[in-house]
Parts: sequence; structure tokens; C-alpha cells
Amino acid sequence: MKLYIKYMVSLRCKMIVKDALEAMGLRYTSLDLGVVETLEDLTPEQLLKFKQKLSYAGLELLDDKKSILIDRIKTVIIEMIHYSEEIPKVNFSIYLSQKLNYDYTYLSNIFSEVKGMTIQHFIIIHKIERVKELLLYDELNLTEISYKLHYSSVAHLSNQFKKITGLTPSFFRKLRKRRQGNLEDL
Repeated sequence: MKLYIKYMVSLRCKMIVKDALEAMGLRYTSLDLGVVETLEDLTPEQLLKFKQKLSYAGLELLDDKKSILIDRIKTVIIEMIHYSEEIPKVNFSIYLSQKLNYDYTYLSNIFSEVKGMTIQHFIIIHKIERVKELLLYDELNLTEISYKLHYSSVAHLSNQFKKITGLTPSFFRKLRKRRQGNLEDL
């Protein structure tokens, strides 16, 4: 039985779901971000208990098809941007269509209808969050970050970063260093 779980977007969330399944004695064949496949179908009582265990951790069991599809779209994007070593070189629209086996126009229309933003805007927001992480780690320079996240240029990355955050990437990095310095002075 496939179960779709909302807000399951990190490895910590996977551990919480794994612990809940094991506490209930439920066996599963796969456990990925946003989805778990159990060996046997759950009874209504087991489903209710599992929902309760998930809700304690801020997770939610999805049951309507639109919500499940939206969550799958979000999970694919989050995995692609935050957890993949290399972002696919194909267009995101092609990547999403192939991953989810739906026409991109259909995915885009449902996502926009439910979330109130386009898939592209959701991707940009997550790419900028990834840029922030990489800037904070201070391991890569802006050119390397723009290459890693497939921006056409550093200028393009900088423009998107400023549009979303209101700051330039270099100013964002300086702020972090300034904050670190202030903490060391205490």
C-alpha cells in the first residue's frame, strides 16, 4: 500500500516515519521523501493510529489525489535541488514530466491552482535557498555555485537572488561573516 506524507522533506522526517512504522509493527518495502510503501494494506484503525503518530511530528497523511500530486511535485523539486549532487541538465519541465509520468502543462495547472504560484517560481525559491546554504558553507565561490545550479551566468544568479531576498549574494555572505564576528566578540 502506498502512503503519501505531506511535509516529509528531510532525512529527519524519514527517520520519524520509520520510527512510527516500526513502533506499530508495520513492514515496508520503500521509504522515500513524501512516500512510503507498506507490505500489507493498513486497516482503518492502523491508518488512524499512523495519522496520529505523524501529526505529533507535524507530518500529515494525504488522501486526495490533487494533494498527493502537489506533494509529489514539491518532493521531486526539493530532492532535485537540495539532495542531488548534480541538478539535471534537462529542462525542469521535462524532468518533472518524466519523473511523475504526467504532462507538464497538467502538472503546472494543478500546482498553480492549488499553491497560488507557478512551479517555476517554486523552483526559483528553492534554488535561492540552496544558494544561501552554499554561501553560508563558504566552500564555493559565486561562479562555482552558479555553475552547480545551472544558472546561465553569475549575473543571472545575482539578479534572481536580489529579486527574492532583497540582497546581493556578496552582501548576504558579508552579513554572515559580520554576525559570526559579533558572536566571537561576546
